[in-house]
Amino acid sequence: MRVIHLSAEDVSVVIATTDDGMPEIVHWGAALTSSEPDLLTFVAAERRSGIDGDSDVPYRASVLPEHSRGWFGAPGLSAHRGGSGWAPRFALRSLAVDGAEAGPGVTSAGAGRVGAVLHDDTAEIELTLEIDLTRDGLLRTRARVRNTAIAATTPAPLEVQALAVALPVPTWAQEVLDFTGRWGHERIPQRHPVVRGDHTRTSRRGRTGLDATLVQAVGTPGFSADAGEVWIGHVGFSGNHEHTVERTDGRLHFRGGESLLPGEIRLAPGEEYAGPWVFGSYGYGLDDAAARFHAHLRALSRSSRRPRPVTMNVWEAVYFDHDHRVLVDLAGRAAELGVERYVLDDGWFRGRNDDRAGLGDWSPDPVAWPDGLRPLADEVRALGMEFGLWVEPEMINEDSDLARAHPEWILRAGPELPPRYRFQQVLDLTQPAAFDHVLGVLDGLIEDVGVSYLKWDHNRDLIAAGHPASGAPAVHEQTLAVYRLIDELRRRHPDLEIESCASGGGRVDLGILERTDRIHPSDSHDPHDRFGILRWTGLLVPPEMMGSHVASPVSSVTGRTHDLQFRCAVAFLGHFGIEWDIRDLDEHDRRVLGDWI
Repeated sequence: MRVIHLSAEDVSVVIATTDDGMPEIVHWGAALTSSEPDLLTFVAAERRSGIDGDSDVPYRASVLPEHSRGWFGAPGLSAHRGGSGWAPRFALRSLAVDGAEAGPGVTSAGAGRVGAVLHDDTAEIELTLEIDLTRDGLLRTRARVRNTAIAATTPAPLEVQALAVALPVPTWAQEVLDFTGRWGHERIPQRHPVVRGDHTRTSRRGRTGLDATLVQAVGTPGFSADAGEVWIGHVGFSGNHEHTVERTDGRLHFRGGESLLPGEIRLAPGEEYAGPWVFGSYGYGLDDAAARFHAHLRALSRSSRRPRPVTMNVWEAVYFDHDHRVLVDLAGRAAELGVERYVLDDGWFRGRNDDRAGLGDWSPDPVAWPDGLRPLADEVRALGMEFGLWVEPEMINEDSDLARAHPEWILRAGPELPPRYRFQQVLDLTQPAAFDHVLGVLDGLIEDVGVSYLKWDHNRDLIAAGHPASGAPAVHEQTLAVYRLIDELRRRHPDLEIESCASGGGRVDLGILERTDRIHPSDSHDPHDRFGILRWTGLLVPPEMMGSHVASPVSSVTGRTHDLQFRCAVAFLGHFGIEWDIRDLDEHDRRVLGDWI
């Protein structure tokens, strides 16, 4: 028996494995101070005797539970090769802590990463597991699957249907908190008891989703912000994904992974599929657990490098009506109030008079901007503000020059285009030519205009998103292509900040947040609704990464009217900004808003 004890920031993770078995997490929760003999006794005591009617060889679920060893819940890996090899049984090849092989007995460490390599010689599958406890006490794990068959003898591809890791939760956690939502009202909480079976929340939208749960929290009954033990699970992936709370006889798990479309992962010999990181955060109360996510993001985000600039976004001030004089006037008034970043929203590019045309044609509209955007950007900078720009590079209108020139760049599962959604289709960024085109356009805008901030929108769920040439599903590859696009832009422009917007809060996950610096939690600036949206999104996202704007007295989404002091107070709970036609301010409101800034 090999036992590994990781501990950081009042959290312990105990991992155990036999010489031939899959690693098991036997404890994830409060920090342990037990001696090594006590840890070995604890691990042995957790093993079932085999006389309770389950199996002659008792089995406790591993990080990737195996059906072949008697696990009757969902297997961690579902795969087959032409109908065979569907019940793999993995043997351990190596087990290491921070790169050093872990021998028999107990290996104790602080924060650290455990790596395990396993193989099934019959099924010809190699499995690599990573289990990482960060210095902030955040647990994360992921798995990779490789087809080790030799092409000459086993030509059939290995088709991966599901890969989901399982994080154990003690059965005294008997209540679940997760979330639903819709456009303009994201993060609606719902609580219910843990019941036998699976409570699964799946997003098949090709983005995180406006109705996505964000996290699943399981805790002692009545847990709250500052009371009760709680375990939070999150899948850090921006495409299709699944969160599950699974309760079997005597076992409780959070299970998560990518939700794969039919035939999406077919591995030729030597090829590999890497699942997303699945995160777990333990704490006493929701705030304690959330703080671990916050620390993780603060270590990565450029938003932690300096105080957040007060931001003005002009969308609700002018919408698609772009007039240079009006926008310069708004910039001057914003600067007088103390605004530090000015963002030009949708409507600036060729043919963009409404949302039915122009997406894909990322050059300044010659009618609205005959001299390009540089003059406005220079005037904004002369006023002491940074210049930001709205883009939606993953999408395309059928009524655009790009769509007419390259119809083969639009995702589709068959010969016909998918139904329009917000008058949009999806640009196939998995095609190198399309990827290079978008990268070149964005890179050019940043350089030519002097853009320091991109508001990166994503206003369409992916419907029948297939590769145009074959119709094969493309959501997985499209998601990875978006990551590569953002990564390359950040490499070329080290100081560029990016906001993730997706019809508001439709793409909020650690996959995108590890590459961006701010989110737009909702398209609704109604402070009554925004208060709850900020609160619950804050289980994952620190407040300085959540945009929160003071808008007009009458909400454009709900129609409700709110006092300026209340609107400012709620906006102050996140990254403070303005989204309002401030030309309408009287002297009193101008003074109040200026005081809040």
